[in-house]
Amino acid sequence: MKTKLVASCIMAAIVGTATMSFGAGFKVSEQGAKAMAMGNAFAAQADDPSALAYNPAGIAFQKGSQFQLGTTTIVVPQTAFDGTTRLSPATSVSEKANRDIFIAPTAYATTTLESMPLSFGLGINSFHPLAKRWDGSSAFRDSIESIAIKPINFQPTVAYRFDDLKLSIAGGFDITYAQVSLQKKAYAVSGNAAAGTPSSTELGALGADATATGYGYNAGLLWKPLDNLSFGFSYRSEIKLKLEGDANFIATTATGTALFGSSAVRTSGATDITLPDAMVFAVAYKPNNQLTLEFDAERTGWSSYKELELKFGAPLAAFNNKPDPKNWEDVWAYHVGAQYAVTPKMDLRAGYSYDTNPAPDSTLSAELPDADRHNFSIGTGFHNDLGSLDLAYMWVHWVDRTVSNAKEVGTFKSDAHLFGASVTYKF
Repeated sequence: MKTKLVASCIMAAIVGTATMSFGAGFKVSEQGAKAMAMGNAFAAQADDPSALAYNPAGIAFQKGSQFQLGTTTIVVPQTAFDGTTRLSPATSVSEKANRDIFIAPTAYATTTLESMPLSFGLGINSFHPLAKRWDGSSAFRDSIESIAIKPINFQPTVAYRFDDLKLSIAGGFDITYAQVSLQKKAYAVSGNAAAGTPSSTELGALGADATATGYGYNAGLLWKPLDNLSFGFSYRSEIKLKLEGDANFIATTATGTALFGSSAVRTSGATDITLPDAMVFAVAYKPNNQLTLEFDAERTGWSSYKELELKFGAPLAAFNNKPDPKNWEDVWAYHVGAQYAVTPKMDLRAGYSYDTNPAPDSTLSAELPDADRHNFSIGTGFHNDLGSLDLAYMWVHWVDRTVSNAKEVGTFKSDAHLFGASVTYKF
């Protein structure tokens, strides 16, 4: 029974890793500085190489060959919490996550043939990067101390333009590789924080590392019925990831050593994760030659994330087949953006997005204390016949999230700052 308790603890830790590893309401939509400055309302314009991330059909209307390098620098939210947790059931605590910086680079290359309306593109980006750290003495140390997710996505794409219809279509593949690492304290936990009856005993320190590769596809459509009006549609499929790696447990208490009969344990762990699909509907309108307005509606299919089921090697194989319910929901995000051409070579941009979160209160925890988000952005662009430079800033404000569940009872507050830059070269 005691060994089973330890195994359940380690299982919970790995579940936390997987939850954080693949989005969990932390999808990074900012895949190009121009789009980011317009609140990610870009699928109906899609007029620079980052169209590969927003609507790949846009590359069919771009001339010649282009290469773009970009980066999104994320100042990770210093999430604040006030309330009680499983480790502090009787005393209210105030905790703050450590500040951190995460850099998500992008690279896009596109070319359009002169002999026929056919275009090719290759995108390299990252849709789910994350870094988060709580102090080792925090009241959440039984859930998370630190985590880093380093995914990279490769996207080869082809697009075709029907000039008579002023329409383009595109299709491509997504190949996603991810590396994940986690550090936390392992506890024997029983009871319920919301009921005020939790109890816990520290067992040791747990580190987990895992990798996975998954495959999917993407498609897009861009229609320009009028010179000042365009409609966009894009779809990115689910990607199934088979996460495999190692878990290392080091006992930090006599209880931990006694339960295992050893101060150190190493074993394998595996689980299957399905990244959600995403669908975007967009319209862009130019009331005059200087002003461009766009509205996008984006649905993300998080209902694919119903539970996690983990499989362990010895000595924990006896405790497999214990799924952890998640019950996430499909969510919508709404993006509004504007661009104003101050001069033929300089643009000013601004945007706003509202994102709804998929996680119900019953599954929310410090691994990712998500909430509905307001995103405000501004930026500028400088361009000529040789290329362009685009800059953007976004402030993300999470609506205060009050929860009462088995892990904590209290309120999470978060804000984040994002900085984007892209350089495009035409040849």
